[in-house]
Amino acid sequence: MTIRPIRLLVPALALTCAVPAAAELPEGIQDMIDAAIATGDPTKVATVLELARATNPDEVETLDAIEAEWTAAQTAAAAEAAAAKEQTIREAGIFELWSGEGEIGAFQSSGNTDSVGVAAGIKLKREGIDWTHLIRGRVDYQRQNGETSREQFLAAYEPRWQFDENLFVYGLAQFERDELQGFDARYSVSGGLGYKVFDREGLKLSVKAGPAYRITEFADGTSASRVAGLFGADFDWEIFDGLTFTQDANALAETGGEVQIIVDGSNTSLNLVSGLDFAISEKLKSRLSYAVEYDSNPPAGAVSTDTLTRFTVIYGF
Repeated sequence: MTIRPIRLLVPALALTCAVPAAAELPEGIQDMIDAAIATGDPTKVATVLELARATNPDEVETLDAIEAEWTAAQTAAAAEAAAAKEQTIREAGIFELWSGEGEIGAFQSSGNTDSVGVAAGIKLKREGIDWTHLIRGRVDYQRQNGETSREQFLAAYEPRWQFDENLFVYGLAQFERDELQGFDARYSVSGGLGYKVFDREGLKLSVKAGPAYRITEFADGTSASRVAGLFGADFDWEIFDGLTFTQDANALAETGGEVQIIVDGSNTSLNLVSGLDFAISEKLKSRLSYAVEYDSNPPAGAVSTDTLTRFTVIYGF
């Protein structure tokens, strides 16, 4: 898969050149303003201009003119950058502009207990103008004393259409396999509405809900197809620079009927993953996560609740 970063054509002149003053300012004041504007940092520019007004009250009109021209230059640069980004997205091929992260963790022990295990996952994301595409995959495998004690596979594809600033329509196609929990394959499809509760730097929360249809092929050769309802939540909170708490939850409740929805549901499954991400470098981080999988009506011989603690290393690209 080819991954190409988006190149934004921001005019450097608008961000780095000093805005000409309407009248001559004291040399030291002008130099400070020029240095702040050269950084392209709006906070620094605002601070320097505010200090200049406090120390040079007779130059307020000149300083206001400088600030107005700076703001206009910033607005023009932002508009050109947005236009360049949109053009790049429209011209990109289907395999371009993907970003994501790969995750892996493994262990091996010998002696009184011989065991080996691996946990691996991948997430891919492609953001367009109105559409976002998400692809997820995960494998958890463990053998202990010659017997398989964990074997789980998951693959999911979720497109989203952002038709409003906070509202979106989602679709979901998902495959799961967990023979130890009693099923060889479980297929789920869903679609519905989602809402971005928070979407700002350091704090993101989105929820989604909609009808679903799930087919389960059990290990004993039987199968079941049921209408269901799905609820999901995705929460990311940057506690401080380098440490982020993540919370992903998906609940799916099946009805007892094969086609129609009835109040008395026959099965509810819940997947809850909590994690702490520790940044190691710009692209590398470690993750400590705790996963809970609950099935209210598991097959014979399987338990309702399954938990897993993982320590993995993640590489972003």
